[in-house]
Amino acid sequence: MHLTQEEQSMARGELGEAKRMAIGILCDMGRILGAPHLIPVSSAHIDGCLYHGDSGVHFAERLVKAGAEVSIPTTLNVGALNLLKPRMSRLPEEKRNMARRLMRAYTDMKCQATWTCAPYQGGHRPGQGEDIAWAESNAVVFVNSVLGARTNRYGDFLDICAAITGRVPYYGLHVPENRLATIVIDTSAISESLKASSVFYPVLGAWLGRTVGANVAVIDGIPETVTEDQLKALGASAASTGAVGLFHVAGVTPEAKTLEEALGGRQPSCVIGLTSRMVRETLETLSTSTGDSLDAVALGSPHYSIEEFLEFETIRAGRKLSVPVYICTGRHTIEALQSQSMLPDLEAAGVTIVADTCVVVTPILDPKGGVLMTDSGKFANYTPSNTGYEVLYASLPECVESAVAGSVVRRPDQRN
Repeated sequence: MHLTQEEQSMARGELGEAKRMAIGILCDMGRILGAPHLIPVSSAHIDGCLYHGDSGVHFAERLVKAGAEVSIPTTLNVGALNLLKPRMSRLPEEKRNMARRLMRAYTDMKCQATWTCAPYQGGHRPGQGEDIAWAESNAVVFVNSVLGARTNRYGDFLDICAAITGRVPYYGLHVPENRLATIVIDTSAISESLKASSVFYPVLGAWLGRTVGANVAVIDGIPETVTEDQLKALGASAASTGAVGLFHVAGVTPEAKTLEEALGGRQPSCVIGLTSRMVRETLETLSTSTGDSLDAVALGSPHYSIEEFLEFETIRAGRKLSVPVYICTGRHTIEALQSQSMLPDLEAAGVTIVADTCVVVTPILDPKGGVLMTDSGKFANYTPSNTGYEVLYASLPECVESAVAGSVVRRPDQRN
């Protein structure tokens, strides 16, 4: 594997022990993947700050002890604690302390304390064609697809090594050829009214992830009016049900001004016509409960944007909520809520704002269990295994009306 003179200096330890450790790990991974060399990256987003066990804490603290500091702009994904309200998490005290140590280690390495899975909506937006090193599946698919930056799905430990060295192995979605679509998804059979509805995009994402896996697909027939939040929901669902790291939307996303551009002028390996039946069948798989009982509503995976909060408040229309509603979001959005004086009304209505973390990665929900409703395909996928709750996938209007009523309210107009 070819290394530049600077990279050789890192590998020999001439630029410090932390860089020696980090580039050694990256080179080992690069050799396994068959990368010919490393490339510079301009930014990073770190998932390793989420506590999964003590080994992650010890690794991060070893880097800190070795003098590690990030060399490129680096944001942090969610941790296991809401540092604004640490007791919100129901972790045992020993695990709470370890989670706090882990989060502190990453800020000690000069990472930005953003604590969000949607840093791209908090100002960290790399440009088209930039090589970056991002972790967190929804963030990866968003920056690749919607912004046109270039990153692989970097896992824990590789992400911080890339941030310290400013390098990653040259393979995968950093290679322009690998970013071309090989599969076409034709959505012409889907009604325009459904394609205008936000309920459609997590379902499309779940179907896409299960169907194409790690392949790159271009979706044809999505209206140009599709919103950033709808694309965010599509990508998050696709990345959590499959290994999708990049999708294109013809006429919408930056590397797919036309269908032909997304394909690089080549014929696709296959064309799949999406049908209403496929959408209905996928929609049904996102729920594990079919009854009318409801114990909680959870929104914000990925973290809610200010636009999504405004939509929630428009639907709620000043009404009180009869079941607990949890909305996960980033500090950048909380600042926007405060500037618009929305927080007091939300909290008075019965909304619990969850910052720095989310309800499926740390115990926040009532441990007695029950049925949770969500408009997030990612929450729908992870809730049963991560929280013990049964899940109901629904549109945002259905979530709000159900939370107000205290039992499941279905709106057929949201599903056609």
